[in-house]
Amino acid sequence: MALEVYGSSDLIERDIEAYLEQHENKSLLRFITCGSVDDGKSTLIGRLLYDSKMIFEDQLAKLTADSKTVGTQGGALDFALLVDGLAAEREQGITIDVAYRFFATDKRKFIVADTPGHEQYTRNMVTGASTADLAVILIDARKGVLTQTRRHSYLAHLLGIRHLVLAINKMDLVGYDRAVFDRIVLEYRSFATEIGVTRFKAIPISGLGGDNIGSRSENTPWYDGPSLVEHLETVEVDASARQAGPLRMPVQWVNRPDLDFRGFAGLIAAGSVKPGDAVRVVPSGKTSSVARIVTAGGDLDEAVAGQSVTLTLADEIDCSRGDVIVAAESPLEVADQFEATVVWMSDVKMLPGRPYWLKLGTTTVSATITEPKYEVNVNTLEKLAAKTLDLNAIGVVNIALGKPIPFAPYAESRELGGFILIDRMTNATVGAGLIHFALRRSQNIHWQTADITREAHAGQKAQQPKLLWFTGLSGAGKSTIANLVEKKLFALGKHTFLLDGDNVRHGLNKDLGFTDADRVENIRRVGEVAKLMTDAGLIVLTAFISPFRAERQMVRAMLPEGDFVEVFVDTPLAEAEKRDVKGLYKKARAGQLSNFTGIDSPYEVPENAEIRIDTTQMSPEEAADAIVERLLAQID
Repeated sequence: MALEVYGSSDLIERDIEAYLEQHENKSLLRFITCGSVDDGKSTLIGRLLYDSKMIFEDQLAKLTADSKTVGTQGGALDFALLVDGLAAEREQGITIDVAYRFFATDKRKFIVADTPGHEQYTRNMVTGASTADLAVILIDARKGVLTQTRRHSYLAHLLGIRHLVLAINKMDLVGYDRAVFDRIVLEYRSFATEIGVTRFKAIPISGLGGDNIGSRSENTPWYDGPSLVEHLETVEVDASARQAGPLRMPVQWVNRPDLDFRGFAGLIAAGSVKPGDAVRVVPSGKTSSVARIVTAGGDLDEAVAGQSVTLTLADEIDCSRGDVIVAAESPLEVADQFEATVVWMSDVKMLPGRPYWLKLGTTTVSATITEPKYEVNVNTLEKLAAKTLDLNAIGVVNIALGKPIPFAPYAESRELGGFILIDRMTNATVGAGLIHFALRRSQNIHWQTADITREAHAGQKAQQPKLLWFTGLSGAGKSTIANLVEKKLFALGKHTFLLDGDNVRHGLNKDLGFTDADRVENIRRVGEVAKLMTDAGLIVLTAFISPFRAERQMVRAMLPEGDFVEVFVDTPLAEAEKRDVKGLYKKARAGQLSNFTGIDSPYEVPENAEIRIDTTQMSPEEAADAIVERLLAQID
């Protein structure tokens, strides 16, 4: 593919290897552009690509054609179209997704992420910022500091970006007025100081006209600082600082091609390593020394942060994916409870107690947010009381994991302190988090092993523990059927206990209401109690609406496989409402009872219940007989 003749070097055509070698030893700077809608982010990146001669002939031809049909510059080149690749973006004139582009100058290579300006796409901005060394925060000179300017600055600082450039754009539209520039810088500095930003570089630019982009502009004689490209070429990259710290390498993969080779592959997150170095594997704490540093190009005498390698160890010690190989004299902390900042990225709000998957580095564990401490109002920096987090909300929470993991505070390591939260039902990423510190109690609480095991309790009672989980709408007949089932099992000499939803709310859960968050906590507590009872060898029956699949799955995961039996008492809403034994539907319809399942709160029907009871076809007695028959077939 030929490069356009507007000034690009033809080295790539003549000698591709020489072209690649020319760029191989240049340092790499990753940066993002962010700010409010229509501040000119995509135009700026397009201009950078154009000025750095990174546009191919066919791209330039397409840009020229597209500028005439969907451009916003009256037929002139619309540089934003080089970046706004999605059809929806071109039609709306906004950036939705994160667009990554590569370009290079004589001094440095760059990867730039163009992030969305709309608040509803804050999650995309977080994605782009998570790997960036620098943020270019654009401000429309006509509009000044806006809400999204503050939000993106706060997020950039929160995510560990220490190099900020305040690019005051569209200076051509305000006559290159220095007073406008100074006023915006003063306003931004006031906000930046509040969020802890002590340094930033302010540059007056015009993305469309190219002023102060690649070189100084004659239109701003009052500005004596560097152009944007000059600043990007000279700003210090944080790689050297990462290499100076102690070794940290999360294990991505155990490489065992044959019986004679066992290596541990991963990206070195921090520090350096040489053959012979003493290392420790966490969380196990086992120690050894490095035998070889293996790469596709041959063994290395040394590897540093940023390199992907395979380490072989002198001793046969247990090490697997999710473990971290560290310098022996500088081990990582290990904990299972943390305080963390979470940016919520899902339309479905965060619910305390709901189980999620937490992925940190190469480790994936079960996690629950135990306590939202507060939500941050980005505009005022006020800390607001919060029981949950909605889409794009930023909050500080306590989080508990299913097992201890090695970690470092995010301020020390992005790789070992930054995590994502994943919905266990859909596998969608719902949140991004930054660990502050381990909660002290996680270091002081240990599981006490009992001599009498679960199996021993069950053997004494001559039965297999089970949890029969009755779920369905209010009025479906759950409690009635569960009570009949227990009576029949008791008559057969089985050791049972019934946990009824209403009864539990008189004691254990009397402090909980009926919001979605409280419903989740209600089921979590009941699940924990039911687990303890099955550990005692009992057949436990529970009768709860338990409207959410995620919470029913949470309880299922607490028990050994096969011990959770979901009984779906399937009664249509119209039939349940017709019965309305407690008069609750009538109150809900009259607006006297909020968050009522089936009326103004959802019920998620079980997808694979072990037992389904159609109460329009079976009497409670018949249903109880069918359930007992199914259960006895499993445990006898």
